Amino acid sequence: MKVILFCGGLGMRLREYSENTPKPMVLLGYRPMLWHLMRYYAHFGHKDFILCLGYRADMVKQYFMNYNECLSNDFVYSKGGKQVDLLSSDIDDWNITFVDTGINANIGQRLLAVQPFLQGEEMFLANYADALTDMPLDRMLDDFRAHGKVAGFLAYQPPHSFHVVSLDAAENVQSISPIASSGLYINAGFFAFRQEVFDYMRPGEELVTEPFQRLIQQQQLKAYRHEGFWAAMDTFKDKQLLDELYATGNPPWELWRTSPGLPAAKVEQQQALVC
Repeated sequence: MKVILFCGGLGMRLREYSENTPKPMVLLGYRPMLWHLMRYYAHFGHKDFILCLGYRADMVKQYFMNYNECLSNDFVYSKGGKQVDLLSSDIDDWNITFVDTGINANIGQRLLAVQPFLQGEEMFLANYADALTDMPLDRMLDDFRAHGKVAGFLAYQPPHSFHVVSLDAAENVQSISPIASSGLYINAGFFAFRQEVFDYMRPGEELVTEPFQRLIQQQQLKAYRHEGFWAAMDTFKDKQLLDELYATGNPPWELWRTSPGLPAAKVEQQQALVC
């Protein structure tokens, strides 16, 4: 199943970290945020990626064109460096399509721009490329298929310390409660779509605005709740949190280190269901 990653935005809220580095290319350990997300999808058997590029597209392209497997894999170094034998590999079975979708394009425009690369795909995945999770992706997809909707996404309740306030017309407070107990969920940016989603889109529209409203009216938009780990990297503080988790040696999103990958039979089953 193809995975579309929207990695062309300016990332203005993280510009204090680096003026010239696009947010998906900000490093977590030895590898950029984008790599960690792609490795997550690959863990579940989805290794055909479409990168929607824009701001600093050259940096994304150069990173993969000059990819060094030795940074995140064990290897044997011999003959004074003339021979390097990898003991494992990250991306040798990945297929990556690089598409320049414009610097100022919104998510809906970027998705429409790569529609020609989705010919023959009944279903596909998409992601904002700015968050990581330990969500069992196969379970989300099983749930999505079972309900037969056109679009679905991960819904998450952020455990922040903010309080949600309800006001009346005179701005009198009617209620106040922690956001974690408010029942409010956010769109966490992990999407599953059927090809029919393009019937709900118009040129220039933002994906979650007009198209999602049309899907809601037709009861074709499904959410999948996840109570485990999810964290976005929108600000420098978010970056520090992810760095701290990575420094533990067992960050929660690295499922490829802590759990077995999707069995081959399961991958074949998913592909058969899509065809």
